[in-house]
Amino acid sequence: MLVGNETHDDAGVFRLTDDMALVQTVDFFTPVVDDPRLFGRIAAVNSLSDIYAMGGTPLTALNLLATPADGLSPEVVSEMLAGGQETMDQARTSIIGGHSIDDPEPKMGYAVTGLVHPMHIWRNDTAKAGELVFLTKPIGTGLIIKAIKDGTADQATAEAAQTMMATLNGPAQEAIRAAVGDPGACTDVTGFGLLGHLWELAAGSGVRAELYRDRVPVLPGARELAEQKAFPRGSLRNWEFVQEHVDLDGPPGFMEWLLADAVTSGGLLFTAPTESRESLETAFRQRGLDLWEIGRIAPGEPSVELRSLSMG
Repeated sequence: MLVGNETHDDAGVFRLTDDMALVQTVDFFTPVVDDPRLFGRIAAVNSLSDIYAMGGTPLTALNLLATPADGLSPEVVSEMLAGGQETMDQARTSIIGGHSIDDPEPKMGYAVTGLVHPMHIWRNDTAKAGELVFLTKPIGTGLIIKAIKDGTADQATAEAAQTMMATLNGPAQEAIRAAVGDPGACTDVTGFGLLGHLWELAAGSGVRAELYRDRVPVLPGARELAEQKAFPRGSLRNWEFVQEHVDLDGPPGFMEWLLADAVTSGGLLFTAPTESRESLETAFRQRGLDLWEIGRIAPGEPSVELRSLSMG
């Protein structure tokens, strides 16, 4: 075993040969949208994300499905499965089986297996002082999903979040590899929120992460929802957990809570040397992808320091 659960990394890695290792992960959740086909797509994207975050190439997937026997029609379930199949086809990943159970609340996801070279595993505990911190997708899905369920999200806000959640991280992984080969450290942003995942990266690497709050990309409508304190319980729990590891320049407010917002199917959070900034921007631009530089790694006791860009 090359990567287990000792560093809270995104997936496990098991060596097969000197040049080949298995990378394995599993993820599933309850519906985050009303459209069953879109939910299936997002469930697949989210499940594949951990493989990409480890620098791996997904190969096969096993479907995990829980549905109420008398609560969802076969047509709705078929749409969920079709959406997942569409995304797996896009990722060139073969669905080779699965398992379903009767459950009062619908759930769907996948166990995914991929390959990675043992010398090119992307981990979340290998960041070095002096590196820059980058993010490939905006945050704010936790707030917006709650607003969708509450019926308070406008169409533009909902569509922006849904598009982001259904976007594969594979192209972003390709851009990183083309620009720098292997990043300093990498993880994907999901349920622990941006602050939670950045803290795991800093703690595992033994460094201090400086996060520029005004550079973090936010989905349309999320700031307004944050100002209304319309956070789901999971996001508030994230802040309660991570706040002791966060250095603030003032009392926490809605932006700090937003940085802890629970993310569904978020982007890649990674570090890279300062001199790679231009090559990364070029690689992402050439592929029509977004990239945000949101901070830097510094020496010091593990922590996350929130700063404004005006502070330097």
